[in-house]
Amino acid sequence: MSVLEIKNLHVSIEDKEILKGVNLMLKTGEIAAIMGPNGTGKSTLSAAIMGNPNYEVTEGEILLDGENILELEVDERARLGLFLAMQYPSEIPGITNAEFMRAAMNAGKEDKDKISVRDFITKLDQKMALLGMKEEMAERYLNEGFSGGEKKRNEILQLLMLEPRFALLDEVDSGLDIDALRVVSKGVNEMRGEGFGAMIITHYQRLLNYIRPDVVHVMMDGRVVLSGGPELADRLEKEGYSTIAEELGIDYKEEV
Repeated sequence: MSVLEIKNLHVSIEDKEILKGVNLMLKTGEIAAIMGPNGTGKSTLSAAIMGNPNYEVTEGEILLDGENILELEVDERARLGLFLAMQYPSEIPGITNAEFMRAAMNAGKEDKDKISVRDFITKLDQKMALLGMKEEMAERYLNEGFSGGEKKRNEILQLLMLEPRFALLDEVDSGLDIDALRVVSKGVNEMRGEGFGAMIITHYQRLLNYIRPDVVHVMMDGRVVLSGGPELADRLEKEGYSTIAEELGIDYKEEV
């Protein structure tokens, strides 16, 4: 079992503190949901874990199996088994999906350990079929001209191909219709197992109807304020964040 532990994490953007002491533990074999209102720091948390240089960690630690990874670059963290599915994936003209994924799978490996073209194509075909993606998607430039749903499927395809230890899924349900949501959820559920853990960031219960979390963490005002089982997500759907905030004595106004 691998453990990703966030200890007293404080993160600022342009001198504005967004995370104010996040404590969180993720384990392989578990899927954790991070829920909370807009502006509370959920996406900042995923970006900081992955090492986005625009986010300054001013205090705290991020430990992967006991080793602090804060000094590592993004690519080094990725090679250790961290994966980020972004809310708004970038378009990269001139590089096909297939080229990008094979390069990512082989990055940092000795020649003898690199995946062969034949094995890569076989695996790619299998995973694209699982997600209901057309073969032509492999030869299109990375995310260029993709619809929102295609971009999200493509992120999950990368997840299935790379097989990381921990996936940080930042609002993968954003803008998806029900059919696309089911396909994306199918891909994430395919990864479930003892060697895989995920942190799913979402505002809404609907995604968690398809990917049932083992634990739910609620973030408000830059901190994790409450944790529980999947029933906590059900409660949030019924009562909203304001009820939780009132119980915990947190100053919070529901957005209209």
